[in-house]
Amino acid sequence: MRLPALFRTTPFRLTLLFVGLFAGAATALFIYLYAVTAGEVTRTADAGVAREMKSLELVYSTGGLPGLKSALADRVDRGQFIYVLLDASGRRIFGAVDPGPLKAFDENNTSWVHLKLVGQGQNGAVSRGLTLGERQRLMGGELLFVGEDVSDAQAYVLSIVRALWGAGALVVLLGLAGGLLLSRNVSRSIAGLTTVVAAVQGGDLRARVRLRGARDEFEELGAGLNDMLDRLERSIGGLRHAGDAIAHDLRSPLTRLRTRLEVALLDVEAGKGDPKAALAQALEDADGVLRTFGAVLAIARLQAAGSAPDQSPFDPGQLAADVAELYEPLCEERGLDFQAELTPGLQANGNREFIAQALANVLDNAVKYTPPGGAVMLRVRRRSSGETEFSVTDTGPGVADQDRQRVVQRFVRLENSRNQPGAGLGLSLVAAVAEAHGGRLELDEGPGKVGAMGPGLRVAVILPRAA
Repeated sequence: MRLPALFRTTPFRLTLLFVGLFAGAATALFIYLYAVTAGEVTRTADAGVAREMKSLELVYSTGGLPGLKSALADRVDRGQFIYVLLDASGRRIFGAVDPGPLKAFDENNTSWVHLKLVGQGQNGAVSRGLTLGERQRLMGGELLFVGEDVSDAQAYVLSIVRALWGAGALVVLLGLAGGLLLSRNVSRSIAGLTTVVAAVQGGDLRARVRLRGARDEFEELGAGLNDMLDRLERSIGGLRHAGDAIAHDLRSPLTRLRTRLEVALLDVEAGKGDPKAALAQALEDADGVLRTFGAVLAIARLQAAGSAPDQSPFDPGQLAADVAELYEPLCEERGLDFQAELTPGLQANGNREFIAQALANVLDNAVKYTPPGGAVMLRVRRRSSGETEFSVTDTGPGVADQDRQRVVQRFVRLENSRNQPGAGLGLSLVAAVAEAHGGRLELDEGPGKVGAMGPGLRVAVILPRAA
């Protein structure tokens, strides 16, 4: 027979386990309490009987049998102990207890025994409860028995034990009821998670766990799952967008490459074209396509990951000096004045390779769009807020205010850059790198209009303060 799903849940099984452990521990505790309490009753009664027996033996040794009988008559009225005195032949001398059970006593042993009182009470013989007694042979051969009624104490102990058993049973029932309630609540929480997982497995990336604000571990798990699904949705969306963008943007260069190859083939067949020049141009176009593809994938990966991988402390000034060393000869070749103001001793945290690539893209744009005779300035400094700033300022045509938000988008190229090689991905990659490091990209006007040049552009990559 298959149990209901609620009884097969892990919380209910754990509840059964803990209830079973509690019941076992409670049983052991009850047995211990009973043994200790009953033993204490026995020890107390035994000590009282022993003291009473020694007292009567002393009376017997000084007053003989008459003195002992007188003492027993005086003490029986107190009702604390039960006395039986037999002669050497076993006939009763004193006491209202049936002496028959006394034969079960060993002279050197004290044990429990049920005795009956004779002639007690209004109705004649009255049954006496559990009595602890001691028998002693006197010097004259008489047998003296002293016992104490412990039935009331035993009944009290048993009532406590019964109360404890009842409380234990109640706790077990309450534990089972709590286990059922806990299993039901946990099953409801897990059901919400499994529903979302099933929906995501079915292809619905917009499914999310409903948060109730309970702030428990299931809420934390649900929030973590929602965050993971958000990242997954952004990642897949970014990859889809990257795929669409690549397909859209590579169509033109691939078409142009095919056209040039077709024209070159026709020219070669007609004996007019230069095969080597055609192949060189085809290789250049293919390299451009590959660069575009690599840049789009790099941007998509950064945006999908949410943060740059393998971040570590580095010296921003030293990184900028290494990049400047590559571009200074290019500036001299193009007739540009290149200067670098690098603050030493700074520290930032990030992926050195990504930041170097971003800085190289900014310098490449500055060198590409600044006319001969212009200037390019590279600066690295610490802002008053503690942030690290890499900035490149040029005296080129700049970017109008209304275009500064668009120019950092992928595949956006302004009119004044149509005659320059590129795919419009340089600043997009720079912005992605800055965001992946928790920073930002800022575009401002350069030094302004100077003669026929200007107003220029200032591009700043700002990284957060190093922890």
